[in-house]
This record gives sequence, structure tokens and C-alpha cells, in this order.
Amino acid sequence: MSDIIQLLPDSVANQIAAGEVIQRPASVIKELVENSVDAGAQHIQVVVIDAGRTLIQVVDDGKGMSETDARLAFERHATSKIRKADDLFDLHTMGFRGEALPSIAAVAQVELTTRLEGEDIGTKLVLNGSRVVSQEPVASPVGSNFRVENIFFNVPARRKFLKTNSTELSNILTAFERIVLVYPSISFTLYSNGQELMNLKAGSLRQRIVDVFGKKLNQDLLPVDVDTAICRISGFVGKPESARKKGAQTYFFVNGRFMKHSYFHKAVTNAFERLVPEGMLVPYFLYFDVAPTDIDVNIHPTKTEIKFENEQSIWQILTAAVKDAIGRFCEVPAIDFDTEERPEIPVFNPERNAIEMPKVTYNPDYNPFKSTSKDVSAPKGWEALYPEPLFPEEKLVEKEEPKLLIEDKSPAHYQYKGTYIMTAVRSGLMIIDQHRADVRIRYEYYLHQLSQRQSRTQQLLFPEVVQLTAAESVILSQIIPQLVAVGFDLSDLGGGSYAVAGVPAGLEGINPVSVVKAIVVDAMEQKTTVVEHLNSTLALSLARQAAIPQGQVLSNEEMEHVVNQLFACDNVNYTPDGKPILSILPHGDIEHMFR
Repeated sequence: MSDIIQLLPDSVANQIAAGEVIQRPASVIKELVENSVDAGAQHIQVVVIDAGRTLIQVVDDGKGMSETDARLAFERHATSKIRKADDLFDLHTMGFRGEALPSIAAVAQVELTTRLEGEDIGTKLVLNGSRVVSQEPVASPVGSNFRVENIFFNVPARRKFLKTNSTELSNILTAFERIVLVYPSISFTLYSNGQELMNLKAGSLRQRIVDVFGKKLNQDLLPVDVDTAICRISGFVGKPESARKKGAQTYFFVNGRFMKHSYFHKAVTNAFERLVPEGMLVPYFLYFDVAPTDIDVNIHPTKTEIKFENEQSIWQILTAAVKDAIGRFCEVPAIDFDTEERPEIPVFNPERNAIEMPKVTYNPDYNPFKSTSKDVSAPKGWEALYPEPLFPEEKLVEKEEPKLLIEDKSPAHYQYKGTYIMTAVRSGLMIIDQHRADVRIRYEYYLHQLSQRQSRTQQLLFPEVVQLTAAESVILSQIIPQLVAVGFDLSDLGGGSYAVAGVPAGLEGINPVSVVKAIVVDAMEQKTTVVEHLNSTLALSLARQAAIPQGQVLSNEEMEHVVNQLFACDNVNYTPDGKPILSILPHGDIEHMFR
């Protein structure tokens, strides 16, 4: 019987490893920039073309590599950052596995130019799918210059499943932000297709946050700083008034490494309990300094899942630190005792005579319905003043009310706590969530406008300016055609600023800046590529912003209009995101309650 088990070639093994480490162009940038940080670089430049499909280039002024190290760096498990297994539990660098460079070389065409400090000449190394094409000495500055071209050129299935350029560029910006927020002392630049997206100078942490997310965030940041024997927690949390339903910047970092931690996220939200409405998130940028022996980052290749030895104790420290920041730095309204120019309130004096009550006089014989002799007729010749009627007699074209699809609906409705519309139908008592019903109505209206390219724009008296981050600007540039189709009037002012000069008819009175930001956040979360799906996301976001809010009191005519419009929709039972709109309490169940 022949043997069937055999060793895989290195090229195949590297491609398998690359499937875990290199998932998209953003993964390449993350690995290369982290290597530049570990090399002690003070200036790091990132260049991408076609969202990294064509080219990813990372240039740094770090210590560089020798000729031997440059060749050895692309071998699997070759690293300068650990020497023995115990080093895995005492990490002081971003990378440590020795998998990043061989994984990148396995799925792309790589060119490395590097020179070690103190040497006169550098090295140029060219690889094509893990295979070394050439290695030669060249003149180059101190540091490293990585060029990664045609990612996944030899893995067509992986390349086919890459998203659109705007989506991949958004992922690149997300990975880039997670690194630049950790190292404010390093300057970073990012270029996409020759356009500068970010130019971050070295400075303080607060300045770096403001440079990345906009100046408006600066006034909402509260400093956090607590040092204990277990850990040190520093950074910033937002004020309660900066809370948002979606799109809030929430970042945890431990020992200079970005992490996701739902348990610690709950600690922050608990600290803001009763200070912000339920479901709202406050931005935070929190940095943990923990002994490397007390954490384990060697869980997943992305290194975003980290285990803590003293997790519960750190949770309590974090909650106390955030509460202390809120209590120390939040503005508390002071009692104003200034009485200057205030009306003088007389003090009661029992020794003074009581003031007599004022008397009201009236004419008992006055009768407003009694006829008078005064002539109130119109003056003669008044017709000459109006040669044409003010209101020509013409029939008003009223929009036909949609036909109701339910039988024996009561003409009278009842509103319960400003939230639910209750009306009697043949089968029992129908209860409708007014907000969700209006979301469904408006969703189908906006979706029709987008599909038909029919829009009506309401111009604003004064244009509003919305400031977006680099990642948000990329998404907005993708959906601007759909926004214009539905009735928005937007113009790019540069630097992530956009002027909103008009909004769709029906959104009057709603903050246009909030609407645009909410639409962008929804589009970022959906990450849709098909136009129909993008239209659906946009229509739903608009509908949520313009729908009748919970708690708004409606007249019977308004409730009747909502019910009729709802039953003219294609789906009366559920909102576009699958939430129930109405429920019917059967007549038999009502009778059973009173037996």
C-alpha cells in the first residue's frame, strides 16, 4: 500500500498561512506599518493605488536591515522579536510570529529596498509569489521601502472576493487609524491614487485624536488617568452630550496594541448609566498599560483578542476611572445668586396694614348680541379695487387616499402614551407602532424616488457644513449620486468638509448635518456594493431620520392618515429591518379576559 501523507511545498504552506494573516489590502498595511514602528521609525509614509489592489507602498526611516536579514525576513517563522517560547508572555513589540512578510510574499509581488544604519549601500530584493527573483546592492536611504503589487495575483478566488475600491479603502483607513492613535510621537502620511488623505504631524495624544476625527471632538474629550499596582489607564472619554446612536469612536488599546473587548466596553457604558439615553454610545479612547506577563495576545493572528489575568479587577478600576473623569470635568450648573437688576420682591410685614383687594367694575346692562344702529356694510364702489378675484375658481386636485386593505376599520382612533395607535377592526383590536409604521411608509417613498431618479429638493436658507473623517469621506463619495437622486444638494469643500445646501422635501426641520452623518454611518456598517442594496440602505436611513418620533401626540386625522398610508405599502407587517409594525388582539381573547 502506497503512502498518502506528504509534506506540502513551502509556497503552498505560505499561501495557507496567508489566508489567516492577509485577508485584504488593509491587512498588508497593518503588518508593514507595525514592522516600521518596531524598527523605530519616526516618519512613515503609506501609498495605495486602487485601494491596494495595484500597489501598497510603505516607506519608513527606521533602522533598516542588512543584506542577510532582508533575505531571511521572508522565511517562515523568521523574526528578530522573540528568541524562546517564554518571550511570548513578555512581548514588547507589535509583531512576533514571523509570519507577516512570508505571507505577503506568498500572495503578491514584493520589492524591498532597505539600508542598515552605518552601512554605505543598501539591498534591493524582489520576490514573486514566495520565489526570490533577484537580490542586488543599491543606493538607498536608511530605513525600508516595501512595494507590494498585485495582491492575490496568484490566488484568483481571493482577489475575486475583494470588495469595491471604496470599501477596501475604508478598511485601510480603519486599520491605519488604529495604529496612528497609538503612536502620536510618530508622523504618518497616507496617499490614495496620488491624493493625500491624512498628514499627521507628531504631537500629543489629544492633538492626534483631533487630527484624525475633527476639531469638533476636542471640546467633548474628558481626560482619564489612573495608576494602580495592577494597571495604568489613560486616555479620554466623551462628555455625555457627545453620545451618538451610531458611529461613535470607541477604541481600546493595551500596551500599544488595538483590542476589542466587550467586557470592558460594558464597564464604560455602565459608568454613563442614567447620563445618556439607552442605546446611545459615548466616544472613548482608552489606553491600558499592563505587565506583559499578565496578558496573552497570542490568540488570533489579528491580535485584537486579548486575555487578561486580572480582568475583573481591571473592570472595576476602569469603571471607577471613567466615573471620576465625568465627576471631575463635567460642567455642573451653578446656582446664580446675582440679584442685580432683578425685580424687588416685597417682604411680608405683619405689622403693616393689609392691602385692600382690588375691585372690578363692569356694566351690568352690556349685551354683545344686542343690535346696534352702526352701519357695518361695505363701502360703495369696493368692486373696483379688486378687478380680478384673489382666488380663481379652479378645482383643487387632491391626492387620492390609498385604498385600505382592512375591513370595518373604525373611523376613530386612540393613541396610547404617544407611541401606539389603537383602532378597532372586525377581528379585534389593532395596535400599530406609529414610528415603525412611518418608517415603512417613508422607506417605500424614498426607495421609489431613488429607483425612478425623481427628487424634490428643499433649499436651505443657510448651507450647513458637515465635517467627516477620512474613512467617512470615502463612503460619502461613493453614495453621493444616490443622495443627489433623493434630493440632497451637496458640494465638496475639501479636507473632509461638505456643504449641505438642500435636503429632500419632507425633511424640513431636521438637522441636515445629523441626517448626512447617520446615512454615512449606516452605509459604513452595511458595506454594500450592489446599487439596489445601497439604495435600500439610504432609503431606510432617511426614513428613520424623518419618521414620526415616539411620544409625538397625533390628532385623529393624522392617525387615520398613517393607518391608510401603511396599508397602501407592500409590506404592512414589518419594517425594512424586520421589526414588527402592528399586532391584533383577537376579539375572542378580549372576551376571555372578562370571564
